[in-house]
Amino acid sequence: MRHWKPFAASLFLSLAALPASAQDATANGAGLNEAAVPAVLQKAVDEVIRPGYRAMHESASKLTTAMKALCADPSAASLANAQSAFGDTVKSWSRIEIVQTGPIIEKNRFEHILFYPDRKGVGLRQVQALIAKGDEQDTTVEAVAGKSVASMSLTALEYVLYGNGSSVLSTEKEGFRCRYGAAVAGNIENTAKDIADEWDDPNGVQKSWKNPGKTSDDFMDNKEAVTALLGVLVHGAGNVRDQRLETFYKGDAAAARPKMAIYWRSGDTWASLSGNIEGLKTLWEKAGMADLLPADKRNFADKIDGLLKELTLTAPTINPDIEAALGNDAERAKIDRLLNVSRDLTTAFSDNYGGAIGLSAGFSFADGD
Repeated sequence: MRHWKPFAASLFLSLAALPASAQDATANGAGLNEAAVPAVLQKAVDEVIRPGYRAMHESASKLTTAMKALCADPSAASLANAQSAFGDTVKSWSRIEIVQTGPIIEKNRFEHILFYPDRKGVGLRQVQALIAKGDEQDTTVEAVAGKSVASMSLTALEYVLYGNGSSVLSTEKEGFRCRYGAAVAGNIENTAKDIADEWDDPNGVQKSWKNPGKTSDDFMDNKEAVTALLGVLVHGAGNVRDQRLETFYKGDAAAARPKMAIYWRSGDTWASLSGNIEGLKTLWEKAGMADLLPADKRNFADKIDGLLKELTLTAPTINPDIEAALGNDAERAKIDRLLNVSRDLTTAFSDNYGGAIGLSAGFSFADGD
C-alpha cells in the first residue's frame, strides 16, 4: 500500500491548475528534464531532508539537557542557557518544518513538535491549567507524550520559559514548572529522533523516495516524486505567508493581532520565518531543483533566487517585538514587503516553475484555494 499523504490538499498532477501553455507541455510530455530527476531526488533526501532532521534531533537533545540543568541548578545564567537552547531548536525545526510529508505526518508527530496556530487559545489554557494544577504525574516524558498535542510542543515549552510566572525558573530548584518543561523537551527530542531514524533507515522511506516506481511505497513514477518536492516548495512558501504572517497581520495595522504571531513571547517570530525560508532555499539549491527546468526556462530559476534572497535579507532586520514592529511605519513596511514577496514566491514556484516543468502540486496555490 502506498503511503501517499497530503500536505494541505492532495499532491497530484492536475491539468486544471496549470496555465494553458503548461497543460500543453504536460500533454506532450515536455517540460520536465527527467534525466535530472534521480540526482535531484537523491540530493533532496541525502543532503537536505536527512541532515535537516538529524540537526533538529541534535538541537532538541541539547534543549533537553539545558532544561534538566536549569531544574537542577536554577539561576539567571542557567535560565538564559535554556532559553538560548530553545531558540536554537526553533531555528533547527523551522529549517526542516517545510517538509510536511513522510514520517513527520505519521502519528501526529508534526503536532508533537509544533501546535500552531492556536486561534482560540485552547492550547494555551490547557498549558496554563496544567502548570497551575502541578500534578507530579505530568513531569515525565511518558506522561506528556500521552497528553493533547497542545501540551507537548514547542509552543507549550515557550510558555514555560517565557510566559506568566516563568521567573520562578531561575530560583526554584526542581520545581514543577521546570520539570514539566524538561519533559516537554524530552518528548520533542524523542519525536525528532524517531523521524530522523526512519529517514536514516537505508531500506525505509529514503529508499522509497529515491527509487520511484513499482518498489516504492510513495511514488509511482518520477513525475509523482517531483510533484512531492514541488509541493514542499509551494506549500512552504504559502505557509510563510499564511501561517507566519497572516495569522497576525494581513496588511491592516488596526486589525493586527500581534499576540497571534508564532513565538512572540520569546522574540523568535522572525527567526522562525527565516528558518522556513532557509529551508526552502536549501531544498531549492542543494537538491538542484533548477536542473529540472528545460534550458529555455532557466530564467524562472533566477526569479526564484531573487525572491528567496529578498526574504532572507529582510526578515532578520525586523524588530522581534511584534507589537512594536506593527506600530512603526518603517518596520511595518518591511512586514508588508514580506507579505508581497512571499506571495510572489508561491506563484513563482507554483505557476512559473511548476508550469515550466509541466507539473502541478494539486491546485492553484497562488489563489490560496
